[in-house]
Amino acid sequence: MSFLAALPSMSGSLSSRARVSFPCLASPSRSCTVSVRSNGWRCSDGRVGVRLRATAMAEVVDDKEDLSVSEAAAARRTAVLASSSGGDAKAGHCSVFMDAGSHEELVSGIRKVAEAGRIPPNVAAAMEELYHNYKHAVLQSGNPKANEIILSNMAVVLDRILLEVEDPFSFSAYHKAMREPFDYYMFGQNYIRPLIDFRRSYVGNLPLFYDIEEKIQQGHNVILISNHQTEADPAIIALLLERTNPHLAEKITYVAGDRVVTDPLCKPFSMGRNLLCVYSKKHMGDDPELVEKKRKANTRSLKEMAFLLRNGAQIIWIAPSGGRDRPDPVSGEGFPAPFDASSVDNIRRLTEHSSVPGHLYPLALLCSDVMPPPPQVEKQIGERRMISYHGVGLSVASEMNFKTIASGLDNPEEAKSAFSLALYDSVCEQYNVLKSAIYGNKGLSASNTAVSLSKPWE
Repeated sequence: MSFLAALPSMSGSLSSRARVSFPCLASPSRSCTVSVRSNGWRCSDGRVGVRLRATAMAEVVDDKEDLSVSEAAAARRTAVLASSSGGDAKAGHCSVFMDAGSHEELVSGIRKVAEAGRIPPNVAAAMEELYHNYKHAVLQSGNPKANEIILSNMAVVLDRILLEVEDPFSFSAYHKAMREPFDYYMFGQNYIRPLIDFRRSYVGNLPLFYDIEEKIQQGHNVILISNHQTEADPAIIALLLERTNPHLAEKITYVAGDRVVTDPLCKPFSMGRNLLCVYSKKHMGDDPELVEKKRKANTRSLKEMAFLLRNGAQIIWIAPSGGRDRPDPVSGEGFPAPFDASSVDNIRRLTEHSSVPGHLYPLALLCSDVMPPPPQVEKQIGERRMISYHGVGLSVASEMNFKTIASGLDNPEEAKSAFSLALYDSVCEQYNVLKSAIYGNKGLSASNTAVSLSKPWE
């Protein structure tokens, strides 16, 4: 998912809270009727769902290795159609995907809902391409259960996308991860997990993540100043910290661009993360008539961030580049995109003015091959999603102090730039160590005095 940062300049009062909704696809009429009966509901085709807390599908299948095809489909249907709230609109959702017993039936299901007018043709084409790309990537892993994993995960993904087209979800300026009745967080984790080659994945400076977690427990705020690689960044961060710092990973709030809360293929994954929703500077001028509206929305999100920081015990991830890293157009070499000094300064001042102790850490990510962005920034929603199975990396460096770095600099602009550059240089240094470990095949021996690599899942 393209989680990015685009903080507006700090102006005006930040004393009040505000929320903003983002536009979504229009919802066509539903193709099933619902009648709630005791512990279930019945669709117009006679199928019945069971009311219980939903769980991510990959876990269901992992716990039931000997399920027959029909039993597996029933388990998927139970997981996704489940609801613990009688008022939940999703309880009436009917999907052809949860009954699919084969890959052919999944593809056929996409075409059926398109022919029935339940999804636009362009969304149907994107869903089918996503299925084929995901299938190819998971098969690359050599996992003997790859076909089961693909069928189970894609059935749930396609179902969630269909639901978002038929019953769009609107994000507020500050969005809390939705864990029930359907657990969107684990849904995202289990979808990305099969794409990671853990044999060639690494975490840098693991002890610092324990220090960060301790600071959060003390009520302090932590800001992760990071580069941004893919739409899957939040899931990859959480998966690499799953064995050591699972609660920390779940607590992170991501400053997210409007693309991931409007694209129907992205929205289900975004719903499982804590988000501060902003309009990216790179897309601010896509439609001149909406510029002022976007600025006001960003101001609301800034107020939400200020409110969170005043309460303390927050960990916020932000990518001051304003977008995903893209390879050099000539050499093809990947590298972190430069940071915007104003964005770094905004988050620093917000943190300092919150009256709660705050800490800024440089964080590096290397995972672009799992879900690379388009070569150029695109205006239109609905980018093609290439997917592959690959090793990934995550690293954090020691906290950086503005006063120490800016000492001796009397010019505020110079001080601002120096601090932003120091953070960026640290991210690049960590990135290069991860790159050497993964792409240079040096593994743990790529560690140096600044970055100590480990594989905590082994």
